[in-house]
Amino acid sequence: MAKEYDAIVVGARCAGSPTAMLLAKKGYRVLVVDRASFPSDTMSTLVIHVPGAAALHRWGLLQDVLASNCPPIERYSFDFGAFMVAGRPRPSGGIAIGCAPRRTILDTILVDAAARAGAEVRERFSVDEVLIEDGAAVGIRGHGPDGKPVIERGRVVVGADGRNSLVAEAVNAQEYNSKGKLGWAYYTFWSGLPVDGVETVIRPHRGWGAIPTNDGLTCIIQGWPRAEAKAFRADIEGNYLKTFDLAPEFAERVRGATRVDRFTGGGVPNFLRKPFGPGWALVGDAGYTKDPVTAQGISDAFRDAERCAAALDEVFLGDRPFEDAMAEYHVARDSQVLPMYEMTAQFASGEPPPPEMQQLLGAVAGHQEAMNDFISVVAGSLPAVEFFDPENLRRLASLAPTTSQPDAGRPPMLASTRGPGSLDDATRP
Repeated sequence: MAKEYDAIVVGARCAGSPTAMLLAKKGYRVLVVDRASFPSDTMSTLVIHVPGAAALHRWGLLQDVLASNCPPIERYSFDFGAFMVAGRPRPSGGIAIGCAPRRTILDTILVDAAARAGAEVRERFSVDEVLIEDGAAVGIRGHGPDGKPVIERGRVVVGADGRNSLVAEAVNAQEYNSKGKLGWAYYTFWSGLPVDGVETVIRPHRGWGAIPTNDGLTCIIQGWPRAEAKAFRADIEGNYLKTFDLAPEFAERVRGATRVDRFTGGGVPNFLRKPFGPGWALVGDAGYTKDPVTAQGISDAFRDAERCAAALDEVFLGDRPFEDAMAEYHVARDSQVLPMYEMTAQFASGEPPPPEMQQLLGAVAGHQEAMNDFISVVAGSLPAVEFFDPENLRRLASLAPTTSQPDAGRPPMLASTRGPGSLDDATRP
């Protein structure tokens, strides 16, 4: 008879391998499968913000990433045209840097760590079906390179298989707070284009971010509104290069650099899914996908892995019922991500920030402590709700005495930050 695993993790990249690793370290029987083999690339903005780097540090993997000739990220800047907001993020877990490794490097480090922890890793394994019995997920049916059908059973099936998750589709995971595709982005890699940390340029209906990665290369991801996707696709390279003219100094730097890779990109939908149900759980983009403009995906995936693994540990030990432990995972996830989800949607739309936000950022610009706080919100080391607390907004407004104070409430982009439970009825089954 086939053995039963405690957890079967579908997808072995930045959400799946850490989940498998953390469960395996607890002594559980874990199978993690992926249709890819490693090293291999995948579409990504690459950025691991400070909390994600802190997670790598806890797992003993941060030095492996940095040793791959991946530079630390210590500074972020946002060029809004009329003003600049730049600074360094607050530390998280004793770590004050981020990084942006190529996915060929990061994912291989994570897969190898899962295997060292005792998880069984199967590469080039395609899942054909999630097995459902009496309404609960109980395993998978799939095949390896030889095409031979294989059935594996597990107490929990974890979907870490991205926004087009087969697991989520199989269990009919409820989707909510959906916003569709708001932006259309393409990225490529450049040599001879040094940057000072993550440099972001925001203009009406256009924007880009320049990100330092391995071996002296810089990834530049550029976004247009979704409504202009057809025009962007008609001449990707021409439109991409022409857009830089909105910031002439940056355009001059690009003209002195060399493109070393193809263009990759497209539109990314924005949605949340209920991340658990009978016999299944979702982590990473399978449970929550947002536009790449704020580069939150990898750090969010790491946080999901830790929270989901901790919840499943309680379940496997018999300390808490599955429903209770996973409902707490759901609430904690949404409480953390919904404010940034709304901010990301605002940036991705390409529309100018609401007047209250423009006023706030104008007040912050030039005041280093305040700029560091805004940078920390984007980098995930300062909760957005703390930064946008009415008392803090009044304090920040006082930095710009020539302007009227921002609305004492939250900016419009943070108005829809309710999640499950105490939150919006729309999130409930």
